[in-house]
Amino acid sequence: GISDDDLRIDLMNQVTYFIPHLLALSTSSPFFDGYDTGMQSYRKSIFKAMPRTGLPPQIFSTWSEYRRHVNALVGPGIIEDATKIWWEIRPSDRYPTLEFRASDVCPYIEDSLTVASLYLALLRMLWRRRTVNQRWRIYANFLIEENLWRAQRYPLAELTLIDFGQSETKPYPVLVEELLELIAEDAEALGVVDEVQRARRIIEVGTSADRQRRVYAEAVSKGADNHGALVAVVDHLIDETTRGL
Repeated sequence: GISDDDLRIDLMNQVTYFIPHLLALSTSSPFFDGYDTGMQSYRKSIFKAMPRTGLPPQIFSTWSEYRRHVNALVGPGIIEDATKIWWEIRPSDRYPTLEFRASDVCPYIEDSLTVASLYLALLRMLWRRRTVNQRWRIYANFLIEENLWRAQRYPLAELTLIDFGQSETKPYPVLVEELLELIAEDAEALGVVDEVQRARRIIEVGTSADRQRRVYAEAVSKGADNHGALVAVVDHLIDETTRGL
């Protein structure tokens, strides 16, 4: 939890930079309406059609500014409360926390723990830097959206994200190693060293989206039609979710 309301908003603005990095580890929605979409996370494309989604606006510098904008919708009855704001990351309306909502659903609970642990360690790292008057540079949302699109579109084996500080693209595995080094102290303090380091394993074997495509391709190679191959994918997802690694 982050008891200081203004600090919670400040950390939300800073940690937004890393949303694409975390999404990339969790992608699991390559199929939609019976077909391969060519995306790793098509869920995000569907969700963008809804209001109050996407990255949080960067106009909030204080908690009171955030609440004023929320109340502009609550007051006339457009929404009941802030739980109806579905940004990729948002302040909880009930607890002193920042809810991370950008990731897909990981069939392996271990993958979910990795994403959650990385998020916690990132927030602690940003909080720690804040205590010595340091802040992560905040980049415009349209730049973050570019990386978010890349994470949504490309499998880890092909994925590069933009390092805006160095004005270059970097292979995703390189960025993960930099990230693990950045949060090493914080992962240790939180007791999640094994969980965050498992990101390397996800890169090695692929995300759920990668595995779903492999199952689909194998079923087709054995003579299955599109429907039969999709049934194999669903059976695979059930097996992963219920049986685990």
